[in-house]
Amino acid sequence: MAEYSKSSRTPPPPIATRNCDDPRIDYKETVYLHKFLTPQAQILSRKRSGFCTQCQRQLKEAIKRARHMALMPFVN
Repeated sequence: MAEYSKSSRTPPPPIATRNCDDPRIDYKETVYLHKFLTPQAQILSRKRSGFCTQCQRQLKEAIKRARHMALMPFVN
């Protein structure tokens, strides 16, 4: 098996395909929000999700609201 150095690997592409002109992220869209969670139910970083700072904050708030409303689990 060939070994690869970390510098030769390309990072995964961002997940988000949303512009900042779109309406706010809704906490009721749980299928959409699940794309931005790790298998351990942690929120992906802005670098991995592909959102700008403002949109990442909206994503964080939407996921937290969905968790408190019991629409999404705190831990998978």
